[in-house]
Amino acid sequence: MVLSSSSTSTVEIAAAAANQAATQAADLPLVHRPRRLRRTEGLRRLVRETRLTVDDLIYPMFVMEGSGQRQEVPSMPGCFRYSLDLLLEELQEVVGLGLGAIALFPLIPDHQKDNAGTESYNPTGLIPQSVRAIKQAFSQLLVITDVALDPYSSMGHDGIVENGEILNDETVTVLVKQALAHAEAGADMVAPSDMMDGRIGAIRQALDAEGWINVGILAYSAKYASAYYGSFRDALESAPKFGDKKTYQMNPANAAEALKEVDLDIAEGADIVMVKPALAYLDIICRIKQHTNLPVAAYNVSGEYAMVKAAAAQGWIDEKTVMLETLTSIKRAGADVILTYFAKDVARALESKF
Repeated sequence: MVLSSSSTSTVEIAAAAANQAATQAADLPLVHRPRRLRRTEGLRRLVRETRLTVDDLIYPMFVMEGSGQRQEVPSMPGCFRYSLDLLLEELQEVVGLGLGAIALFPLIPDHQKDNAGTESYNPTGLIPQSVRAIKQAFSQLLVITDVALDPYSSMGHDGIVENGEILNDETVTVLVKQALAHAEAGADMVAPSDMMDGRIGAIRQALDAEGWINVGILAYSAKYASAYYGSFRDALESAPKFGDKKTYQMNPANAAEALKEVDLDIAEGADIVMVKPALAYLDIICRIKQHTNLPVAAYNVSGEYAMVKAAAAQGWIDEKTVMLETLTSIKRAGADVILTYFAKDVARALESKF
């Protein structure tokens, strides 16, 4: 390519100007040195923008029938299913570490499961029984209960199934009964994780009508149809018996839809809105935080936990460092509350000023 004389002149002038600017810059003192504030640990702490504390955390826990039972979840090293007696013992350590909130999930025997999820609202069932015992032993511990049919469903879905379709309104009726049973038992908050349309409003209306005006709702507002849930379904033996959950959980490709779901849940009475999973959806957490003044929760789910554990077991990563970096990133994105299976490990790490 041959440049015209005018083009050559323009290039030469631009080059000369750049050289002159570079020479002048080299002669100036370097005023801005961001590394000054990174020089010592004290300085780094002083200007730290995001602080992770135990107060930010909710510890998900699995409860099962029987006594003297403590079963490690194979795909979630360090996480266990407990019978109620051993769950109460475990909570001594949980509370001792300064953790103030748990989320309770049930492992239901197959013989108690049916398509209608009737065991989910049994007032003497596993979750109501567990909530009563926990609140009696640890009155100040915040107890949040999962509201969904999949642990109780013979189909493994979050709703009643008819001719291969997940029925919405019929499922909401059962979810309302489940939430009322948990409130009656003493749950501080119920957490509908099912993604049925209209369930937040129906639950809020029923709770208020029955006098449970102080029982909060932590809404799984933006719950995606994610591949990160596999280990959790192993823990509760609740994988769907057919198909998938894409007709009610959100498409991972969608972001604006999350804001729509959040707006609907807020209008219906949610107290906290949540994004699940967390790591692949940090952008969603950030957008929702900018969109609402309500507290925003994020669920650091089983697959995210399991990947860190697996890599650490191979010696490929430093588990504590990656754990803290991961959870800090979730909070930095805008989460006020984080549900994480790392909660105990984080509490120990923060206590030791790791």
